[in-house]
Amino acid sequence: MSRTKSALLGALVLLAGASGTAVAAVPADPAGIAAIPCTVDYKVQNQWDTGFTAAVTVTNNSAAKTSWAVKWAYAGNQKVTSGWNAKISQSGTAVTAANETYNGTLATGGSVSFGFNASYSGTNALPTSFTLDGVTCNVDDGSGGGGGGSDPSGRVDNPYAGAKVYVNPEWSAKAAAETGGSRISNQPTGVWLDRIAAINGASGSMGLRAHLDAALAQKGSGEEVVQLVVYDLPGRDCAALASNGELGPTEIDKYKTQFIDPIAAILADSKYASLRIVTTIEIDSLPNLVTNTGSRATATPQCDTMLANGNYVKGVGYALAKLGAIPNVYNYLDAGHHGWIGWDDNFAPSATLFKQAATSEGATVDDVAGFITNTANYSALKENNFTINDTVNGTSVRQSKWVDWNRYVDELSFAQGFRNQLVSVGFNSGIGMLIDTSRNGWGGTARPTGPGATTSVDTYVDGGRYDRRIHVGNWCNQAGAGLGERPQAAPAPGIDAYVWMKPPGESDGSSSAIANDEGKGFDRMCDPTYTGNPRNNNNMSGALPNAPLSGHWFSAQFQQLMTNANPPL
Repeated sequence: MSRTKSALLGALVLLAGASGTAVAAVPADPAGIAAIPCTVDYKVQNQWDTGFTAAVTVTNNSAAKTSWAVKWAYAGNQKVTSGWNAKISQSGTAVTAANETYNGTLATGGSVSFGFNASYSGTNALPTSFTLDGVTCNVDDGSGGGGGGSDPSGRVDNPYAGAKVYVNPEWSAKAAAETGGSRISNQPTGVWLDRIAAINGASGSMGLRAHLDAALAQKGSGEEVVQLVVYDLPGRDCAALASNGELGPTEIDKYKTQFIDPIAAILADSKYASLRIVTTIEIDSLPNLVTNTGSRATATPQCDTMLANGNYVKGVGYALAKLGAIPNVYNYLDAGHHGWIGWDDNFAPSATLFKQAATSEGATVDDVAGFITNTANYSALKENNFTINDTVNGTSVRQSKWVDWNRYVDELSFAQGFRNQLVSVGFNSGIGMLIDTSRNGWGGTARPTGPGATTSVDTYVDGGRYDRRIHVGNWCNQAGAGLGERPQAAPAPGIDAYVWMKPPGESDGSSSAIANDEGKGFDRMCDPTYTGNPRNNNNMSGALPNAPLSGHWFSAQFQQLMTNANPPL
């Protein structure tokens, strides 16, 4: 997320900062930016005692290319151990990254990104010279320090690196009161601001200031992340009645002035300047505009309305701009999940729509720290018993009923792949992904121990998949689910953290209609007797019975999640 100025390499004076960040002295550029043949942006995203993860973005300002190779050399003993989106080789200190078969085309003005893991000892000095096909490139100096590098606002590359994460005392108390719940009651979870009343505290619950004050008390002398879910768009969740909100489709001004503005005013209080505040922006909103509108079988009139009036895009843009102006706030925009956005028809259009939202209402891509996938969902983190490239008796896994022509089979591969797509449409190369692992463990006795039978592609996939849902489109209080990976920082390349943004034990929606003053309707997808709709290919809902309103405590679900946890408790 570093935002640094570039300068011609031949005129650079590079000064080694204390953090290992290269600082460029920028001379006048009388020839103009067009004279720069190429620019390389090299960032250390995460760093630990013996290794680091780096992201590299190359911009070509010369003639279009059908193949490319980037070269640099290290001053120390850095050794590349694995890479992605480029064929990376190393001889001594010299490194070469050449294109893969699928990304050799590099247009004039176009960019390509790749990344790698590497080992080192001692000092991880940044490379200071890069070439693209033998031509010396300009250097965007990047950032060092494994999450310690910062941009001019004072933000770090990964807010989770080296930080504790806030444990919500209200959720913790509910978890601890459950039999066996003390095993996880100290885990950090998201605080959901899902209506205007939640800002000051509704129905006796803690308000935003109370949570921030509690976070300061937990913080001590170290760094502390607070995770907030900002979730009250006009016409919210246009394809799911259980989580419809309090604001009507046209109430964009009320959203701005009565929801976002008060939140921003509190977060900007200097009292909270030492906290790293992660805001997860508007779950499920923008993806609905891609998948549930127009002539699609999954379209709804409500989603068509929100696409036509533009209030999802305007609301998200306004939230990003207003919150992004606060130096210690890190905005992560919701990006659905692999079983929603992973299809060819949805993948690129979603990234383009996110870019539109992130550059509306005064927002820029600099207001986006990253994206979050699988929020409050159940998609498995990694399917180990089959891959998207497998075939059974000559039939591709993509043709199975479960995968159904998707390009991705799990959340980790999707998050990493979608991150590359987001960078390709103009988001900063330093963006990181969050994956919600609160309910995607799928452990317990039903968890497969190996691949399915090769009788057919369906027996192979269904017998081996960890995700035991009836259909990947099922989203409400899913029977058989378990806790997933525990929250942790920088668990994989391109991933800022695994998080429990959805607090385990909080219902997705009621199993039957329940009168309430929270603006929450009844969605048949939460009814275990429901036989489905086009969005889940008319399958049973797979929902647990006797569920309360969305956000309310659901003891039976909490117990199931612990029983089926993977890794086990």
